[in-house]
This record gives sequence, structure tokens and C-alpha cells, in this order.
Amino acid sequence: MATIRELFDLTGRVSVITGGSAGLGLQMARGLAEAGSHIVICARNAERCEQAAEGLRAIGVEVLAAGCDVSQLNEVEHLKDEVMARFGRVDVLINNAGRAWFAAPEEMPLDRWQYVIDLNVTGTFLCSQIFGREMIRRKRGKIINIASVSGLRGKDPSVHNSIAYNTTKGAVVNMTRDLAVKWAHHNILVNAIAPGFFLASRNRGRYEERKEHILGEIPLARPGGEDDLKGAAVYLASDASNFVTGTILSVDGGTTAW
Repeated sequence: MATIRELFDLTGRVSVITGGSAGLGLQMARGLAEAGSHIVICARNAERCEQAAEGLRAIGVEVLAAGCDVSQLNEVEHLKDEVMARFGRVDVLINNAGRAWFAAPEEMPLDRWQYVIDLNVTGTFLCSQIFGREMIRRKRGKIINIASVSGLRGKDPSVHNSIAYNTTKGAVVNMTRDLAVKWAHHNILVNAIAPGFFLASRNRGRYEERKEHILGEIPLARPGGEDDLKGAAVYLASDASNFVTGTILSVDGGTTAW
């Protein structure tokens, strides 16, 4: 029987976090590093990844920083090769890379719609497929997809008017459930986190403009903070969740409770 500390301990494991150079991705990377995991962070801007990696190395774990556009098959394959050459394994994959484009549905440009689809859905699938093959070989792994409360319900356009983003996050929700069923016999557990509104540099302006509306959707009456996603990520990455697969964990201040 394991102790609770042992269940949450990630010492020696290898975790890949896409979109890990800033924001929620970096917060989750930090949480996993604090639990002992070695870290791979990737994003399209390799320089920003390396800057973020320095802070993670100070925690005392090994960190690989890599540039990667997760919507491109050859770049994801190259990332996987880098990870395997450096660590020889992958235990955890967090599919966090994603973007939104804000426009009314009747005005959404097709190229921006496709861009969001390619990054949020195709990127999540490609990373799951390519790193999943390594997990299948080892007969174990944890995949954590980053969905959104926007993928669970319709959104007030005055708060979040991005049908492309909302559509992709709904797709990620069901991709998570279906992949969990299909890979359960490989002992690969696939879950998703659905964050609510978290304050970040790229949405601060929107928050200031629509603060009353945004907080009006959140029973806790505040946005998510810099530590609020760590626990969920460590839980789903660790042995503490070894009988949990196909679930969507909302971290949203109660947004989906009403």
C-alpha cells in the first residue's frame, strides 16, 4: 500500500508539456517539476522555451526546451526523437498548446477557423498519436488534454466570442473520452482538464474591459491564479489517479456548477 506522498510523487518521470513556455502550460510544468518530474517544454518560439526552462531547472530537475509547431507532423516527430534521445522514455504528455480567434460566427474568416482547428485539435491528436506509440511500447502512460469550460457549454458572446475555439475544445473533450476507451488496454490513462477563466498576459486587456461580465460567470468571483492548475495537473499525472481515465476535470471556480 502506497502512502499519499508516494502516490503524488513524480520523481524520475518525464513529462512533455506543449505550449509550455508561458501561461497555463508553464504553471503546470512548474507543478510537475515541483513534484519531481523531469520536464520537456515546447512551443513555436524556442527562445521563450529556453528562458522558461531556466526557472524550472532551478527547482532541481532536468529540463529540455524545444521549438515545435504541434500542428506539423514532422516537427512533432522531431520533438519525440529529441525526447527519446535525451530521456529514453515519456511518462506524461500534457497537450496544452492552443489559440483562439475572436470573431462573431457570421464574420469568422475561414483561414482563422482552420488555424485554430489545426493547432487545437490536430495538434492534440498528433502529439497523442506520436508520443502514445512510445507509451504503448512501455504499456503505461498518462495523457492530459487541456480542454476548456468553453468546450462544455455555449458562451455569452460578450464574454467569449470565439466559435472556433469553443468548437475545438468540445472536440478535445470527446477525443479524450474516446482515446481513453481505445487505449485503456495499453494502460494509458487519458483525461482532460477544463480550465475556466485564468488571467494571463494575452487576455488581461479583455479582462479589464469585461471584468464584470467575466466575474459574473464565476461563483468564486475571481479568475484562476498562478497556482490553481498545479494540483489538478499533478493529480492526473501521478499514481494518485491510476483508476481515473476518460474524465473531464473542471478547474473553473464553479462556472459549470450553474
